[in-house]
Amino acid sequence: MTRTKLAVVGNGMAGIRAVEEILERARETFDIVVVGAEPHVNYNRILLSSVLAGEKDFGDIVTHPRAWYEENGIELIVDDPAVALNAGEKVLVTRSGQTIGYDKLLLATGSKPVAPPIPGLDLPGVCTFRSIQDVETMIEASTRQRRAVVIGGGLLGLEAAWGLKRRGMSVALVHLMPTLMERQLDTAAGELLRRDLDSRGIAFFTNGQTEEIYGDGRVQGVRLVDGRDIPADLVVVAIGIRPNIELAHAGGIEVNRGVVVGDDMRTSDPDIYAVGECVEHRGQTFGLVAPLWDMAKTCAERLTGAAEAIYRPQSLATKLKITGIDVYSAGDFSVDEDSEEITFRDAARGAYKKLVLRDDRLQGVVLYGDVADGSWYFQLLKGKADVGAFRDRLVFGRAYADLGTGGTPSVDVAAMADDTQVCGCNGVCKSKIVSTITAKGLASLEDVRAHTKASASCGQCTPVVEAILAHCTGEAALPQRTPAFCTCTDLGHDAIRQAIAARNLKTIPEIRAALGWKTADGCHKCRPALNYYLLCAWPGEYVDDQQSRFINERVHANIQKDGTYSVVPRLWGGITNPAELRAIADVAEKHKIPAVKLTGGQRIDLLGVRKEQLPAVWADLGRAGLVSGHAYGKAIRTVKTCVGSEWCRFGVQDSTGLGIKLEKMTWAAWAPHKFKMAVSGCPRNCAEATIKDFGVVCVEGGYDLVVGGNGGITVRVTDHLARVASEEEVFEYCGAFLQLYREEAHYLERTAPWIERVGIAAVKRRLNEDIEGRRALHARFLAAQAALQRDPWAERAADGVDAHEFRSLRKVG
Repeated sequence: MTRTKLAVVGNGMAGIRAVEEILERARETFDIVVVGAEPHVNYNRILLSSVLAGEKDFGDIVTHPRAWYEENGIELIVDDPAVALNAGEKVLVTRSGQTIGYDKLLLATGSKPVAPPIPGLDLPGVCTFRSIQDVETMIEASTRQRRAVVIGGGLLGLEAAWGLKRRGMSVALVHLMPTLMERQLDTAAGELLRRDLDSRGIAFFTNGQTEEIYGDGRVQGVRLVDGRDIPADLVVVAIGIRPNIELAHAGGIEVNRGVVVGDDMRTSDPDIYAVGECVEHRGQTFGLVAPLWDMAKTCAERLTGAAEAIYRPQSLATKLKITGIDVYSAGDFSVDEDSEEITFRDAARGAYKKLVLRDDRLQGVVLYGDVADGSWYFQLLKGKADVGAFRDRLVFGRAYADLGTGGTPSVDVAAMADDTQVCGCNGVCKSKIVSTITAKGLASLEDVRAHTKASASCGQCTPVVEAILAHCTGEAALPQRTPAFCTCTDLGHDAIRQAIAARNLKTIPEIRAALGWKTADGCHKCRPALNYYLLCAWPGEYVDDQQSRFINERVHANIQKDGTYSVVPRLWGGITNPAELRAIADVAEKHKIPAVKLTGGQRIDLLGVRKEQLPAVWADLGRAGLVSGHAYGKAIRTVKTCVGSEWCRFGVQDSTGLGIKLEKMTWAAWAPHKFKMAVSGCPRNCAEATIKDFGVVCVEGGYDLVVGGNGGITVRVTDHLARVASEEEVFEYCGAFLQLYREEAHYLERTAPWIERVGIAAVKRRLNEDIEGRRALHARFLAAQAALQRDPWAERAADGVDAHEFRSLRKVG
């Protein structure tokens, strides 16, 4: 059988989605060649903002590695854009001069950033926000430059501004209109968004028309028409996109604003199709991802023989990807004489909802702060559902609407239409998920993600995907398998820890090779975990891999929401002296640190430190004998104490002295997660020991030891472990409990969920009944701490304290 030669111009999301759809329908029909302008395989452009903000790296957003092209027999040409098209001869020519013949051609050339006609766009230091190269340019600039200006207050502009702020830059945003995201939000929601971003340190210049970008040799600032002047070392232009039509136009294909296509996605040439942001369909161009998936499906159906397949634009939904800010809009939310508006606003929670109805049918929705029901509203809107029966409860969300009609607030998978789009990021509908689960016998969320990509990007649709999985398999029928460590392996945490010991694996590459890792370099989940497991298994022998640690641990400081860092010196048991306070004050003054705060853990927090200041700040603190409080680490954080018997009339033991000894015994010990302790001098429990990972409550004649507390979002009160009579027993139990947790908990598992998983009875058996085992655990902990003194990382963790002083600080008492 002679195959049809299909050339695809564009290695982006729309073109490769069309290729995927074609392979599903007629894998053996086409010989496919993909021509890409960028020097990369296909990646998820939606998540570029997450890379810029430091939440993901490029490897995390790659959707089709090179192996995928090879496995599917696809010839991939990268970094060599098509520059000429001879439609009559059916030939493409690339920039390098390569000629490519085709039988059918698919144009997926995407879009280009809009470049306003203002002077200075060509200055060094000016860039757009469209590709991974743009992101790399911005990240590199953030390491050297201080001030950024973003031009454009739409989705891309806001995501660029927030990412640069997270990278530590001072950011100003210029927007032509009076409110942000005016195409997706109404005025009220736009003002809420501005307020929240303003509180995060982004300066806004609304009603701001740019007159010029100026600079001598490189960019120095932005000048507005009204005379306002904004200094800048980096300028990002993000005011919109326009279809990339140059190749089609040069090849004689009909173009207008975009490449003109019909309902069948054909261009004016019957052998040439087009999909994505480059097209114009019935006078409309497209900038969101959802219509691209529908275009790709229609195009694939036509190319594989489905003569009736047509593309019909659907209602669109918009989400903003800024950590901690939830925004959602869909449909037409403008109000006229034939429509009705329902609004809800809770200023204290920062929540706002606006629903627009026409004839008891939802026409548009704007959600700010509380977007949990966004997909439900969207399905009502798309399905033109009559909401009259629960109109009075509609604004309060699905739970109230369903409960009012005798239903439940859970996801009703059976009632969900097959074409309901579940994952907007990857364009996956319910029927795709159901059929894949059934055909392949999938039984876990990770399996569904791997085979369908549903919930594999931003994760907002995860609850719906899990509900569909449970519906298809029956919750009772789901196998009780150990969750996989990460997507790089099918093994769980316990199996990996056991293999490290049993097979004498002593480096991360050895683990990946011996245990059949699916990826060459691992991922952001497994690298830190493997590093910790090796550190715990081979103390004093394994060399800590800094590059496998989170950024906070690498720089000994806690990154804040504005991109600066928080530095927390350790104050043993909360006790300090004039010399330490003077040193901290001198450092804050010398480095112009903007905020100094007393923490809930009885320490002093220096807030707003820029990344480049951190080495000098720690050096100055270290010269004064101050060491790291590890407020950033998966490590021993602090031991909170009350004043105890030395000062308090109710105190029955020296809680402060005991707390200091515990802190010095355990300080700098790495753990699966943060670990907090407290010592209260009497049962009044002023140090809140009963919500700590390890707590001591002093009583007449002894000490009550409690474990597994958590004072976070879900408060967990500790379980009672034992009552002991001496400080020496406190030390032994503390070291043994901490070592048991270090050796057996999963990485990033706090003591509270660990104890709930294994049971407090199991912990008591190990520590109360098996006395020799407890002593052995304590001895291993002390040995690991002794080895830490010889570890160069430990001396770095002392942040300025020399090795001799570091060792002396570690001595109990």
